[in-house]
Amino acid sequence: MTTIAKAEATPEALALGGENDRLSRSLRPRHVEMIAIGGIIGAGLFVGSSTAIAGIGPAAIVSYIVAGGIVMLVMRMLAEMATAEPGVQSFPEFARLGLGDWAGFMSGWLYWYFWVVVVAIEAIAGATILAQWWPGLSIWQVAALLTVALAGTNLLSARSYGEFEFWLSGLKIAAIVVFILVGLAYVTGMFGANAGLGNWTAHGGFSPKGLSAPLAGVTSVIFALVGAEIATIAAAESDAGPRIIARMTFTVAIRILLFYVLSIALIVAVVPWNEILPGQSPFAAAIARMGIPGGAMIMQAVVLIAVLSCLNSGLYVTSRVLHSLALRGDAPAALRVVSGPGVPRRAIIFGTIFSLAALAVAIVSPDTAFAFLVNASGAIMLVLYLLIASAQLRLRMKMEREALRPVLSMWLHPWGSIATIGAIAAVLITMAIDPDLQSQFQASSAAVAIVLVGWAARRSNLLT
Repeated sequence: MTTIAKAEATPEALALGGENDRLSRSLRPRHVEMIAIGGIIGAGLFVGSSTAIAGIGPAAIVSYIVAGGIVMLVMRMLAEMATAEPGVQSFPEFARLGLGDWAGFMSGWLYWYFWVVVVAIEAIAGATILAQWWPGLSIWQVAALLTVALAGTNLLSARSYGEFEFWLSGLKIAAIVVFILVGLAYVTGMFGANAGLGNWTAHGGFSPKGLSAPLAGVTSVIFALVGAEIATIAAAESDAGPRIIARMTFTVAIRILLFYVLSIALIVAVVPWNEILPGQSPFAAAIARMGIPGGAMIMQAVVLIAVLSCLNSGLYVTSRVLHSLALRGDAPAALRVVSGPGVPRRAIIFGTIFSLAALAVAIVSPDTAFAFLVNASGAIMLVLYLLIASAQLRLRMKMEREALRPVLSMWLHPWGSIATIGAIAAVLITMAIDPDLQSQFQASSAAVAIVLVGWAARRSNLLT
Protein backbone atom coordinates (compact mmCIF):
# COMPACT_ATOMS: atom_id res chain seq x y z
CA MET A 1 0.00 0.00 0.00
CA THR A 2 1.51 3.31 -1.04
CA THR A 3 0.60 6.91 -0.39
CA ILE A 4 0.08 9.38 -3.19
CA ALA A 5 2.34 12.38 -2.68
CA LYS A 6 0.64 15.38 -1.17
CA ALA A 7 -0.20 18.08 -3.72
CA GLU A 8 2.03 21.09 -3.41
CA ALA A 9 0.17 24.41 -3.27
CA THR A 10 2.39 25.99 -5.90
CA PRO A 11 1.23 28.33 -8.67
CA GLU A 12 1.65 25.45 -11.10
CA ALA A 13 -0.42 23.11 -8.96
CA LEU A 14 -3.17 25.68 -8.73
CA ALA A 15 -3.48 25.82 -12.51
CA LEU A 16 -5.14 22.43 -12.44
CA GLY A 17 -7.41 21.04 -15.11
CA GLY A 18 -7.74 21.54 -18.82
CA GLU A 19 -9.39 24.18 -20.94
CA ASN A 20 -12.84 22.95 -19.92
CA ASP A 21 -12.07 23.55 -16.24
CA ARG A 22 -10.73 27.10 -16.29
CA LEU A 23 -12.71 30.13 -15.33
CA SER A 24 -12.89 33.19 -17.54
CA ARG A 25 -10.77 36.22 -16.72
CA SER A 26 -13.33 38.84 -17.71
CA LEU A 27 -13.82 40.67 -14.40
CA ARG A 28 -12.33 44.14 -14.03
CA PRO A 29 -10.91 45.43 -10.72
CA ARG A 30 -14.04 47.55 -10.20
CA HIS A 31 -16.15 44.39 -10.47
CA VAL A 32 -13.97 42.52 -7.97
CA GLU A 33 -14.15 45.40 -5.52
CA MET A 34 -17.93 45.68 -5.71
CA ILE A 35 -18.39 41.91 -5.45
CA ALA A 36 -16.47 42.01 -2.16
CA ILE A 37 -18.49 44.97 -0.87
CA GLY A 38 -21.67 43.27 -2.03
CA GLY A 39 -20.93 40.29 0.18
CA ILE A 40 -20.44 42.43 3.30
CA ILE A 41 -23.18 45.07 3.32
CA GLY A 42 -26.49 43.29 3.71
CA ALA A 43 -29.16 42.76 6.33
CA GLY A 44 -26.40 42.56 8.97
CA LEU A 45 -25.84 46.32 8.74
CA PHE A 46 -29.27 47.65 7.88
CA VAL A 47 -31.26 45.43 10.28
CA GLY A 48 -28.91 43.29 12.39
CA SER A 49 -27.14 46.32 13.88
CA SER A 50 -30.34 47.04 15.85
CA THR A 51 -29.62 44.06 18.11
CA ALA A 52 -26.12 45.31 18.88
CA ILE A 53 -27.32 48.85 19.66
CA ALA A 54 -30.21 47.64 21.84
CA GLY A 55 -27.94 45.27 23.74
CA ILE A 56 -24.88 47.50 24.18
CA GLY A 57 -26.01 51.11 23.86
CA PRO A 58 -23.98 53.86 22.18
CA ALA A 59 -20.82 51.92 23.08
CA ALA A 60 -21.73 49.61 20.19
CA ILE A 61 -19.52 52.04 18.27
CA VAL A 62 -16.55 50.63 20.19
CA SER A 63 -17.65 47.06 19.46
CA TYR A 64 -17.65 47.75 15.73
CA ILE A 65 -14.27 49.49 15.90
CA VAL A 66 -12.65 46.56 17.74
CA ALA A 67 -14.31 43.94 15.51
CA GLY A 68 -13.38 45.91 12.40
CA GLY A 69 -9.81 46.17 13.66
CA ILE A 70 -9.54 42.37 13.92
CA VAL A 71 -10.92 41.97 10.39
CA MET A 72 -8.49 44.59 9.06
CA LEU A 73 -5.54 42.75 10.59
CA VAL A 74 -6.64 39.50 8.95
CA MET A 75 -7.04 41.31 5.61
CA ARG A 76 -3.52 42.70 6.01
CA MET A 77 -2.30 39.12 6.42
CA LEU A 78 -4.12 38.12 3.25
CA ALA A 79 -2.55 41.09 1.47
CA GLU A 80 0.91 39.95 2.54
CA MET A 81 0.33 36.39 1.34
CA ALA A 82 -1.27 37.49 -1.94
CA THR A 83 1.81 39.53 -2.89
CA ALA A 84 4.25 36.92 -1.61
CA GLU A 85 2.54 34.07 -3.50
CA PRO A 86 1.25 35.61 -6.75
CA GLY A 87 0.06 32.26 -8.09
CA VAL A 88 -2.25 31.76 -5.10
CA GLN A 89 -5.17 34.16 -4.80
CA SER A 90 -8.13 32.09 -3.59
CA PHE A 91 -8.87 32.68 0.08
CA PRO A 92 -9.00 29.00 1.20
CA GLU A 93 -5.84 28.16 -0.76
CA PHE A 94 -3.72 30.35 1.51
CA ALA A 95 -4.67 28.07 4.41
CA ARG A 96 -3.66 25.07 2.27
CA LEU A 97 -0.37 26.70 1.38
CA GLY A 98 0.57 27.54 4.96
CA LEU A 99 -0.88 24.65 6.95
CA GLY A 100 -1.37 21.78 4.52
CA ASP A 101 -4.07 20.13 2.45
CA TRP A 102 -6.29 19.48 5.48
CA ALA A 103 -6.57 23.23 6.08
CA GLY A 104 -7.43 23.89 2.43
CA PHE A 105 -10.13 21.21 2.52
CA MET A 106 -11.55 22.55 5.78
CA SER A 107 -11.42 26.20 4.73
CA GLY A 108 -13.06 25.55 1.39
CA TRP A 109 -15.98 23.47 2.68
CA LEU A 110 -16.63 25.61 5.76
CA TYR A 111 -16.57 28.75 3.63
CA TRP A 112 -18.95 27.16 1.13
CA TYR A 113 -21.32 26.14 3.92
CA PHE A 114 -21.21 29.60 5.49
CA TRP A 115 -22.31 31.28 2.25
CA VAL A 116 -24.95 28.66 1.46
CA VAL A 117 -26.63 29.56 4.76
CA VAL A 118 -26.12 33.30 4.16
CA VAL A 119 -27.89 32.97 0.80
CA ALA A 120 -30.90 31.39 2.53
CA ILE A 121 -30.96 34.06 5.26
CA GLU A 122 -30.70 36.94 2.80
CA ALA A 123 -33.40 35.41 0.57
CA ILE A 124 -35.77 35.25 3.54
CA ALA A 125 -34.93 38.86 4.49
CA GLY A 126 -35.63 40.07 0.95
CA ALA A 127 -38.85 38.07 0.71
CA THR A 128 -40.04 39.50 4.04
CA ILE A 129 -39.74 43.04 2.66
CA LEU A 130 -41.56 42.15 -0.55
CA ALA A 131 -44.30 40.40 1.45
CA GLN A 132 -44.87 43.67 3.35
CA TRP A 133 -45.39 45.47 0.06
CA TRP A 134 -47.60 42.73 -1.36
CA PRO A 135 -49.28 40.97 1.59
CA GLY A 136 -50.70 38.23 -0.61
CA LEU A 137 -47.25 36.82 -1.33
CA SER A 138 -45.85 33.85 0.57
CA ILE A 139 -42.44 34.62 2.10
CA TRP A 140 -41.07 31.19 1.31
CA GLN A 141 -42.21 31.20 -2.32
CA VAL A 142 -40.74 34.67 -2.86
CA ALA A 143 -37.48 33.63 -1.16
CA ALA A 144 -37.21 30.65 -3.52
CA LEU A 145 -37.97 32.82 -6.55
CA LEU A 146 -35.32 35.38 -5.52
CA THR A 147 -32.73 32.64 -5.10
CA VAL A 148 -33.51 31.08 -8.48
CA ALA A 149 -33.61 34.47 -10.24
CA LEU A 150 -30.21 35.52 -8.94
CA ALA A 151 -28.81 32.07 -9.65
CA GLY A 152 -29.89 32.77 -13.24
CA THR A 153 -27.82 35.95 -13.19
CA ASN A 154 -24.82 33.92 -12.02
CA LEU A 155 -25.33 31.41 -14.82
CA LEU A 156 -24.59 34.14 -17.35
CA SER A 157 -21.02 35.16 -18.11
CA ALA A 158 -18.86 36.32 -15.21
CA ARG A 159 -18.65 39.74 -16.86
CA SER A 160 -22.46 40.06 -16.92
CA TYR A 161 -22.68 38.99 -13.30
CA GLY A 162 -19.91 41.40 -12.31
CA GLU A 163 -21.64 44.31 -14.04
CA PHE A 164 -24.96 43.49 -12.36
CA GLU A 165 -23.31 43.29 -8.95
CA PHE A 166 -21.35 46.48 -9.61
CA TRP A 167 -24.56 48.48 -9.94
CA LEU A 168 -26.35 46.75 -7.05
CA SER A 169 -23.43 47.41 -4.71
CA GLY A 170 -23.04 50.94 -6.07
CA LEU A 171 -26.65 51.76 -5.19
CA LYS A 172 -26.36 50.66 -1.59
CA ILE A 173 -23.01 52.42 -1.14
CA ALA A 174 -24.61 55.59 -2.47
CA ALA A 175 -27.48 55.12 0.00
CA ILE A 176 -25.07 54.76 2.93
CA VAL A 177 -23.10 57.84 1.87
CA VAL A 178 -26.30 59.86 1.58
CA PHE A 179 -27.43 58.63 5.00
CA ILE A 180 -24.10 59.65 6.55
CA LEU A 181 -24.24 63.11 4.96
CA VAL A 182 -27.85 63.68 6.02
CA GLY A 183 -27.08 62.39 9.51
CA LEU A 184 -24.10 64.73 9.84
CA ALA A 185 -26.27 67.62 8.71
CA TYR A 186 -28.87 66.72 11.33
CA VAL A 187 -26.51 66.35 14.31
CA THR A 188 -24.70 69.59 13.43
CA GLY A 189 -27.99 71.52 13.49
CA MET A 190 -28.34 72.16 9.76
CA PHE A 191 -31.96 70.92 9.93
CA GLY A 192 -32.76 73.78 12.33
CA ALA A 193 -32.62 71.61 15.43
CA ASN A 194 -29.63 71.52 17.75
CA ALA A 195 -29.39 67.74 17.85
CA GLY A 196 -25.71 67.33 18.74
CA LEU A 197 -24.32 64.15 20.30
CA GLY A 198 -26.31 64.32 23.51
CA ASN A 199 -27.95 60.95 22.91
CA TRP A 200 -24.56 59.30 23.26
CA THR A 201 -24.64 59.90 27.04
CA ALA A 202 -28.21 61.01 27.88
CA HIS A 203 -29.76 57.61 28.61
CA GLY A 204 -27.58 55.82 31.14
CA GLY A 205 -24.25 56.97 29.78
CA PHE A 206 -22.13 55.99 26.79
CA SER A 207 -21.92 52.37 28.00
CA PRO A 208 -25.11 51.84 30.01
CA LYS A 209 -24.65 48.05 30.17
CA GLY A 210 -21.21 48.33 31.79
CA LEU A 211 -17.63 48.73 30.61
CA SER A 212 -17.35 45.09 29.55
CA ALA A 213 -20.41 45.22 27.28
CA PRO A 214 -18.63 46.76 24.25
CA LEU A 215 -15.90 44.10 24.34
CA ALA A 216 -18.41 41.30 24.83
CA GLY A 217 -20.38 42.76 21.92
CA VAL A 218 -17.46 42.10 19.58
CA THR A 219 -18.51 38.45 19.51
CA SER A 220 -21.81 39.32 17.83
CA VAL A 221 -20.92 42.28 15.60
CA ILE A 222 -17.80 40.83 14.01
CA PHE A 223 -19.89 38.57 11.78
CA ALA A 224 -21.46 41.58 10.06
CA LEU A 225 -18.00 42.81 9.03
CA VAL A 226 -16.58 39.72 7.36
CA GLY A 227 -16.51 39.39 3.59
CA ALA A 228 -13.62 41.48 2.25
CA GLU A 229 -11.79 38.21 1.54
CA ILE A 230 -14.24 37.64 -1.33
CA ALA A 231 -11.90 39.80 -3.42
CA THR A 232 -9.38 36.95 -3.39
CA ILE A 233 -12.05 34.55 -4.69
CA ALA A 234 -13.07 36.86 -7.54
CA ALA A 235 -9.40 37.47 -8.34
CA ALA A 236 -9.30 34.13 -10.17
CA GLU A 237 -11.49 35.71 -12.86
CA SER A 238 -9.68 39.01 -13.07
CA ASP A 239 -6.56 40.19 -14.86
CA ALA A 240 -5.71 42.38 -11.88
CA GLY A 241 -2.28 41.57 -10.48
CA PRO A 242 -1.73 40.23 -6.97
CA ARG A 243 -0.63 43.62 -5.65
CA ILE A 244 -3.86 45.24 -6.83
CA ILE A 245 -5.97 42.45 -5.33
CA ALA A 246 -4.01 42.59 -2.07
CA ARG A 247 -4.45 46.34 -1.69
CA MET A 248 -8.09 46.07 -2.74
CA THR A 249 -8.81 43.45 -0.08
CA PHE A 250 -7.37 45.73 2.58
CA THR A 251 -8.92 49.00 1.38
CA VAL A 252 -12.36 47.37 1.08
CA ALA A 253 -12.07 46.37 4.75
CA ILE A 254 -11.18 49.96 5.71
CA ARG A 255 -14.11 51.41 3.79
CA ILE A 256 -16.57 48.92 5.24
CA LEU A 257 -15.32 49.71 8.74
CA LEU A 258 -15.85 53.43 8.12
CA PHE A 259 -19.34 52.82 6.71
CA TYR A 260 -20.34 50.77 9.73
CA VAL A 261 -18.78 52.95 12.42
CA LEU A 262 -20.03 56.27 10.99
CA SER A 263 -23.53 54.87 10.40
CA ILE A 264 -23.84 53.41 13.91
CA ALA A 265 -22.39 56.56 15.49
CA LEU A 266 -24.94 58.74 13.70
CA ILE A 267 -27.86 56.41 14.47
CA VAL A 268 -27.24 56.52 18.24
CA ALA A 269 -26.76 60.30 18.01
CA VAL A 270 -30.10 60.79 16.26
CA VAL A 271 -32.19 58.17 18.09
CA PRO A 272 -31.89 57.31 21.81
CA TRP A 273 -30.37 53.83 21.95
CA ASN A 274 -33.16 52.53 24.21
CA GLU A 275 -35.72 53.30 21.50
CA ILE A 276 -34.03 51.01 18.97
CA LEU A 277 -36.00 47.78 18.61
CA PRO A 278 -34.09 44.56 17.84
CA GLY A 279 -35.03 43.18 14.45
CA GLN A 280 -36.19 46.52 13.08
CA SER A 281 -33.97 48.72 10.92
CA PRO A 282 -32.26 51.42 13.05
CA PHE A 283 -31.65 53.31 9.79
CA ALA A 284 -35.40 53.59 9.28
CA ALA A 285 -35.81 54.79 12.87
CA ALA A 286 -33.13 57.46 12.35
CA ILE A 287 -34.67 58.62 9.07
CA ALA A 288 -38.09 58.83 10.73
CA ARG A 289 -36.64 60.86 13.62
CA MET A 290 -35.03 63.28 11.16
CA GLY A 291 -38.45 63.80 9.56
CA ILE A 292 -37.53 62.82 6.02
CA PRO A 293 -40.74 62.31 3.98
CA GLY A 294 -41.16 58.75 2.75
CA GLY A 295 -38.02 57.76 4.66
CA ALA A 296 -39.37 54.41 5.83
CA MET A 297 -40.24 53.31 2.28
CA ILE A 298 -36.89 54.56 0.97
CA MET A 299 -35.06 52.60 3.65
CA GLN A 300 -36.98 49.43 2.87
CA ALA A 301 -35.99 49.75 -0.78
CA VAL A 302 -32.34 50.25 0.22
CA VAL A 303 -32.43 47.19 2.51
CA LEU A 304 -33.96 45.14 -0.31
CA ILE A 305 -31.20 46.20 -2.72
CA ALA A 306 -28.55 45.41 -0.10
CA VAL A 307 -30.04 41.99 0.60
CA LEU A 308 -30.27 41.08 -3.09
CA SER A 309 -26.68 42.21 -3.63
CA CYS A 310 -25.44 40.10 -0.71
CA LEU A 311 -27.49 37.13 -1.94
CA ASN A 312 -26.02 37.57 -5.42
CA SER A 313 -22.46 37.66 -4.09
CA GLY A 314 -23.17 34.63 -1.91
CA LEU A 315 -24.25 32.52 -4.88
CA TYR A 316 -21.11 33.62 -6.75
CA VAL A 317 -18.79 32.73 -3.87
CA THR A 318 -20.29 29.28 -3.24
CA SER A 319 -19.83 28.29 -6.88
CA ARG A 320 -16.23 29.50 -7.17
CA VAL A 321 -15.12 27.90 -3.92
CA LEU A 322 -16.80 24.65 -4.93
CA HIS A 323 -15.07 24.80 -8.34
CA SER A 324 -11.72 25.32 -6.61
CA LEU A 325 -12.38 22.35 -4.31
CA ALA A 326 -13.27 20.18 -7.30
CA LEU A 327 -10.01 21.11 -9.02
CA ARG A 328 -8.19 19.86 -5.95
CA GLY A 329 -10.14 16.62 -5.89
CA ASP A 330 -11.85 17.72 -2.65
CA ALA A 331 -15.30 17.85 -4.34
CA PRO A 332 -16.92 15.78 -7.12
CA ALA A 333 -14.96 16.10 -10.36
CA ALA A 334 -18.09 17.03 -12.33
CA LEU A 335 -18.17 20.38 -10.50
CA ARG A 336 -14.85 21.47 -11.99
CA VAL A 337 -16.31 21.74 -15.50
CA VAL A 338 -17.09 25.24 -16.78
CA SER A 339 -19.36 26.30 -19.65
CA GLY A 340 -18.41 28.09 -22.86
CA PRO A 341 -18.26 31.58 -21.27
CA GLY A 342 -16.08 30.22 -18.46
CA VAL A 343 -18.86 29.86 -15.88
CA PRO A 344 -18.96 26.87 -13.45
CA ARG A 345 -22.67 26.30 -14.00
CA ARG A 346 -22.77 22.91 -12.32
CA ALA A 347 -21.21 24.37 -9.18
CA ILE A 348 -23.72 27.25 -9.26
CA ILE A 349 -26.67 24.85 -9.56
CA PHE A 350 -25.23 22.61 -6.83
CA GLY A 351 -24.93 25.52 -4.37
CA THR A 352 -28.36 26.86 -5.33
CA ILE A 353 -29.97 23.49 -4.62
CA PHE A 354 -28.45 23.43 -1.15
CA SER A 355 -29.59 27.01 -0.43
CA LEU A 356 -33.11 26.07 -1.55
CA ALA A 357 -32.88 23.03 0.73
CA ALA A 358 -31.98 25.35 3.61
CA LEU A 359 -35.07 27.41 2.76
CA ALA A 360 -37.16 24.25 2.84
CA VAL A 361 -35.75 23.42 6.27
CA ALA A 362 -36.72 26.93 7.39
CA ILE A 363 -40.32 26.17 6.38
CA VAL A 364 -40.53 22.70 7.96
CA SER A 365 -38.50 23.31 11.13
CA PRO A 366 -37.68 27.02 11.64
CA ASP A 367 -36.97 26.79 15.37
CA THR A 368 -34.89 23.61 15.47
CA ALA A 369 -33.27 22.37 12.26
CA PHE A 370 -32.94 25.77 10.58
CA ALA A 371 -31.86 27.37 13.85
CA PHE A 372 -29.10 24.75 14.00
CA LEU A 373 -28.02 25.54 10.42
CA VAL A 374 -27.81 29.25 11.23
CA ASN A 375 -26.05 28.68 14.56
CA ALA A 376 -23.60 26.29 12.88
CA SER A 377 -22.43 29.15 10.67
CA GLY A 378 -22.03 31.48 13.66
CA ALA A 379 -18.36 30.93 14.48
CA ILE A 380 -17.21 29.53 11.15
CA MET A 381 -15.67 32.77 9.85
CA LEU A 382 -13.70 33.13 13.06
CA VAL A 383 -12.34 29.60 12.61
CA LEU A 384 -11.43 30.43 9.00
CA TYR A 385 -9.73 33.68 10.01
CA LEU A 386 -7.82 31.77 12.69
CA LEU A 387 -6.56 29.35 10.03
CA ILE A 388 -5.55 32.25 7.77
CA ALA A 389 -3.69 34.03 10.58
CA SER A 390 -1.88 30.83 11.51
CA ALA A 391 -1.00 30.20 7.85
CA GLN A 392 0.40 33.72 7.48
CA LEU A 393 2.55 33.39 10.56
CA ARG A 394 3.97 30.08 9.36
CA LEU A 395 4.60 31.30 5.80
CA ARG A 396 6.29 34.46 7.05
CA MET A 397 8.62 32.43 9.25
CA LYS A 398 9.48 30.29 6.21
CA MET A 399 10.21 33.42 4.14
CA GLU A 400 12.51 34.75 6.83
CA ARG A 401 14.43 31.47 6.92
CA GLU A 402 14.93 31.89 3.17
CA ALA A 403 15.96 35.56 3.62
CA LEU A 404 12.93 36.82 1.63
CA ARG A 405 10.89 39.93 2.33
CA PRO A 406 7.20 40.40 1.42
CA VAL A 407 6.13 43.36 -0.70
CA LEU A 408 3.34 44.16 1.79
CA SER A 409 4.18 43.22 5.36
CA MET A 410 1.93 42.41 8.28
CA TRP A 411 2.30 45.13 10.89
CA LEU A 412 4.56 44.53 13.91
CA HIS A 413 5.52 41.04 12.79
CA PRO A 414 5.39 38.63 14.55
CA TRP A 415 3.56 40.31 17.42
CA GLY A 416 0.82 41.74 15.21
CA SER A 417 0.01 38.26 13.93
CA ILE A 418 0.20 36.72 17.39
CA ALA A 419 -2.06 39.44 18.81
CA THR A 420 -4.59 38.82 16.03
CA ILE A 421 -4.61 35.08 16.71
CA GLY A 422 -5.04 35.82 20.42
CA ALA A 423 -7.94 38.21 19.75
CA ILE A 424 -9.76 35.69 17.55
CA ALA A 425 -9.19 32.93 20.12
CA ALA A 426 -10.53 35.24 22.85
CA VAL A 427 -13.73 35.84 20.88
CA LEU A 428 -14.16 32.07 20.35
CA ILE A 429 -13.59 31.38 24.07
CA THR A 430 -16.13 34.08 24.95
CA MET A 431 -18.65 32.43 22.65
CA ALA A 432 -17.97 29.09 24.33
CA ILE A 433 -18.77 30.39 27.82
CA ASP A 434 -21.41 33.03 27.06
CA PRO A 435 -24.89 31.48 27.57
CA ASP A 436 -26.32 33.62 24.77
CA LEU A 437 -23.68 32.53 22.25
CA GLN A 438 -22.91 29.03 23.49
CA SER A 439 -25.35 27.37 21.08
CA GLN A 440 -23.60 29.04 18.12
CA PHE A 441 -20.19 27.87 19.32
CA GLN A 442 -21.39 24.30 19.87
CA ALA A 443 -23.19 24.09 16.52
CA SER A 444 -20.19 25.58 14.70
CA SER A 445 -17.92 23.08 16.46
CA ALA A 446 -20.18 20.31 15.17
CA ALA A 447 -19.84 21.70 11.62
CA VAL A 448 -16.05 21.77 11.97
CA ALA A 449 -16.08 18.19 13.26
CA ILE A 450 -18.19 17.03 10.29
CA VAL A 451 -15.76 18.63 7.84
CA LEU A 452 -12.82 16.99 9.64
CA VAL A 453 -14.56 13.63 9.28
CA GLY A 454 -14.94 14.45 5.58
CA TRP A 455 -11.22 15.17 5.38
CA ALA A 456 -10.44 11.85 7.08
CA ALA A 457 -12.54 10.10 4.46
CA ARG A 458 -10.85 12.09 1.71
CA ARG A 459 -7.46 11.25 3.19
CA SER A 460 -8.24 7.55 3.23
CA ASN A 461 -8.97 7.74 -0.50
CA LEU A 462 -5.42 8.99 -1.06
CA LEU A 463 -4.15 5.58 -0.03
CA THR A 464 -3.90 2.94 -2.75
